[in-house]
Parts: sequence; structure tokens; C-alpha cells
Amino acid sequence: MRSEWRAPLLLTLAWRNLWRHTRRTLMILFAFALGVWSMIVIAAITRGSMEQQLDKSILNLTGHIQIHLAAFRDDPVIEHRFLPPPALSAALAGADVMTWVPRVRVPAVIASERESAGVTLVGIEPERERGLSFIPGAVTEGRYLEAPDDPGMLLGRKLAERLETGLGRRVVLMSQDVNNRVADRGFRVVGVFDTQPRQMEEAYVFIGRATAQQMLKLDDNITEVALMTTDRDHLEELLARLLVAVPALDVQPWTVLEPLLVLTRKITDVVLIIWYAIVFAAMSFGLINTLLMAVFERTREFGLFQSLGMRPAHILGQVLVESLILLALALAAGNLLAAATVYALRDGIDLTSVAEGMELVGVAPIIYPAWSAGDLAAANLLVFVLGLAASLYPAWRAARHVPVEAITRV
Repeated sequence: MRSEWRAPLLLTLAWRNLWRHTRRTLMILFAFALGVWSMIVIAAITRGSMEQQLDKSILNLTGHIQIHLAAFRDDPVIEHRFLPPPALSAALAGADVMTWVPRVRVPAVIASERESAGVTLVGIEPERERGLSFIPGAVTEGRYLEAPDDPGMLLGRKLAERLETGLGRRVVLMSQDVNNRVADRGFRVVGVFDTQPRQMEEAYVFIGRATAQQMLKLDDNITEVALMTTDRDHLEELLARLLVAVPALDVQPWTVLEPLLVLTRKITDVVLIIWYAIVFAAMSFGLINTLLMAVFERTREFGLFQSLGMRPAHILGQVLVESLILLALALAAGNLLAAATVYALRDGIDLTSVAEGMELVGVAPIIYPAWSAGDLAAANLLVFVLGLAASLYPAWRAARHVPVEAITRV
């Protein structure tokens, strides 16, 4: 048998042997395709939900990086204010910074004619918040703030209901100024916002940054800078540049500001790995069982091949090629089914009927599946490589038969 004919011959024999038992082959192909489909689709749904949580948390005033005085995160009061140094603006002028905004964020008390509540007062620059926070797109009633010195206020719907007030009504905001005196001012509610989670609607009120600075006698001082970058997962270079530019300030990425979210992301990765392992374990038993059945049925055939001069290595190769064909067909079918499923779900999986329960665990009421090249490659590589590894035992069993014993076996 010439070496140049070995591969085509093994491929031909493997293909014919697979379809000797069409029903059995189709059943194992279906099982494998279903397993691959479940790996990819569940990963896409899980990854999509995780990405939505990440995006929402980053837009909920976190950004990719925040800059404060070192004590501000533990005690967010007006005493921990700072005047942005010129070096900070220069460091933020790089191409890796999409947008950045200075803010005033301090504790406050808001009162209507009927109720009062503790809130966090946030002074913003309305136009610069676009693309950096949820605020511009969350106003569902009234209008958005028009300028840093806008005299109006944005109020969350849940807080408005608690205070028994609403659009166009006046409320009083009280906080502490830089002289440790009570600073109070009346505001008209010009906009009501809705957002998820609903706790945000009760926690924050928004006014113009210049208006907040005037009320609190801050001059040009602020309490934080938030920024959005071109790549949230690769912040090392920018962080190093900012630490050199403003060594006296505390520069922290979102991974430090949102530790629970980072932990959730890691748990998601572990859960997907466990799911992959469970699915593949079930698939490998089916593959080994199918190949072993095929080997036992063809014991005499293998003995005849060996007696005609086929080496054991070629018999081993023939069984492995059968496994390779099965895996390739299953992967192709599974990937096509997964692609069709994700495409069909492109408008999202609507869970609004259980929205309140989903909100408690931080899951959006509509989940949009998201492809991940890493998840796709991991699922396909795992099935292909470990599938071939699982085929080694049946192939070894086929290759170790002694020709005379195999031929005479009844």
C-alpha cells in the first residue's frame, strides 16, 4: 500500500463505515450538534446578560475610571474637594479617552411640602454627560438640563412619588457648604427620570455643576472626575499616565469601584466552564459508546485488513478519522443552529413579566445574546480536541486485535 494512498483510503473507509448504520450515526450527530448548540447559545445568553450588567453599572455614574481625593470614596463629603490641576486636563487629552466630565457629588436632604428624604446631590455638565452616564437618556417626563448653570432639577420617578411631588413643582435642597454651614436652595423639577435599578431613582438628584458650586460656595472646586475610554478592559497605560500626572489624587478603574461586578464576571466564567464540562462529559460517553460498538461489530474486518498487510497504526487511524468526521459534522451543524438561534433572538429575550424578580439579581428585563469569539472558540476547540482524545480508547482497541483471533472470532 503506497503511502500517498493511505490518507484517501482511510477517509473513504471511515466515511463508508459511518453510514453502515445510518440511524445510529444520525442519532450521535444530533446529540453532538445539540450539545454544541447548547454550549454556544447558553454562553451567548449568559455573556449578553453579563455585558448588559457591566454597561449599566458603568453608565450608573461609574465610568471606566474615576478620580477623587484619596479619602472621598470612604467619606464622600464636601471637605474632600479639589481643584483640577492643569496636568489632569493634559493627561485626559489622549486618544484613548473618549470623554470625561467633572462633577460635584455630596450628600444632601431634599424636601417637598409633604415629605423629605436623604439623597446624593450630583452637579453635572449636561452635554458632557452624553455617552458617559445614563442621565441624558433617562428623562421620560419634562426636559433634560440645558447647561451647567441650569436652575432646574432632575428627580427620579420613585423619589418624586415618595415626596408626593412632580414635574413643575418646587422642592428645597439642603446640604453643607465649604464653611460647614447649611446651604439650601429651592429648585423647580424640570425633568423626571426612570432607570434601572429603581433604587437609583431614589438615591440621586441632578442639578447643573455651576449651580451646585454656587450653592455650596465651591468656586471651581469639584469632588470627582469620571471618564470613558476606548477599551474598558485595557486601562493600564492610561492609569499609569494619570498617576504620573496627578500623584496627589486617587485614580481608580471600574474594576476597583465595582468589585461585586468583577466577582460576578468571574463566577460567570466559572459557570460556563462547568457547563462546558458537563455537556462534553455526556457527549464523550456517547462518542466512545458509538465507536466501541462499531469496533466490536467489525472485529473480523479489522483482522482481515491486518492479515492483508494493513498496519495496526492504520486501523487506529481509520477509527480516529471516523471520529474526526463525526466531530466535524456535529460542530458544523451545532454552530449553524447556534447562529440561527442567536440571530432569531437578536431583538432580545423578553422577561418583563418577571422584571421585579430579575431586577433583584441585577438582570435586565430584556436580555440580548452576545457573541464572544472566546466562548465560540472554547466550545469548538473543547469538543474537537477532547473528542479526538476520547476516541483514542476505541481506536486502540481496534488496533490491538491479533489477525488470526479476530478472523476466527464468532
